[in-house]
Parts: sequence; structure tokens; C-alpha cells
Amino acid sequence: MSYEVKDSGKRLEFSSGSLRDTAEGKLKWSIITHGPMMRRWAQHLTTAEAKYPNPRPGVPNFTLIESEEEYYRYRESAFRHFMSWWNGEVDEDHAAAVFFNVNGVEIIKAKWGGLTPGTPVQVDSSLSHCGLIETP
Repeated sequence: MSYEVKDSGKRLEFSSGSLRDTAEGKLKWSIITHGPMMRRWAQHLTTAEAKYPNPRPGVPNFTLIESEEEYYRYRESAFRHFMSWWNGEVDEDHAAAVFFNVNGVEIIKAKWGGLTPGTPVQVDSSLSHCGLIETP
């Protein structure tokens, strides 16, 4: 297999004479490591793995999800944990649980193909009374 070396055509020259493509317009993955959430999310997943073991090595249990029932279960759980976080509850790491459940929803949406990450989802109008959700 042959891989292409992509670049923008722009060059950054260092004092050593070394040349590199610029980072302009490129996703900066390292920025998500600032703050406590990456470690807390990893801890949440590590702890949960003991309760919900991987079906086989390298395949996390949560990556098996794909049904509409699971989709709504993950969304409901994300919202519940968000509200617990919002209300300052500290009985568990609700912020990390929000990350986990939103990731689950996005896994399912990606598997469905027709609903890819970023596609608007119809919101149940019965939730509009709480003031956090606006319905069209």
C-alpha cells in the first residue's frame, strides 16, 4: 500500500534549516487534553469496563450499540447525568458520564449512516417545558 504525504503547500522554516508544513487549518488533538476531563472520562471508562466487560479483547462493550432503543437510552442517560452535574451532585462523576453517553449517541448515529454526527435530531416537544430545550 502506498500512502500520500498531504500538505498545504505552505512551509515553515526553522532556524536549523528544517522545513515543515504549517499547522494552519489542521485539527489540534492535543488541545483536548487540557483540564481534567480526559483523565476523568478515561477513569469512567476503566471503572465501567469492570462492570460491563469487553465482549472480546480490544472491543469495548459500548461500541456494540446500534438500536433505536439504545439510542434513546443513551440520550436519556446523558440528559440525566447533565442535570445531575448542573445541580452540583457529586455522588458520581456526572460530567464524565455525560461524555460517555454523548459518545454512545454519536457512535449509534455514525452507524446509522443517515444520521451522522452533527445531524439535527427531532426533539420530543414534551421536554420544552424545562427551559433547556427549544422546539421548532
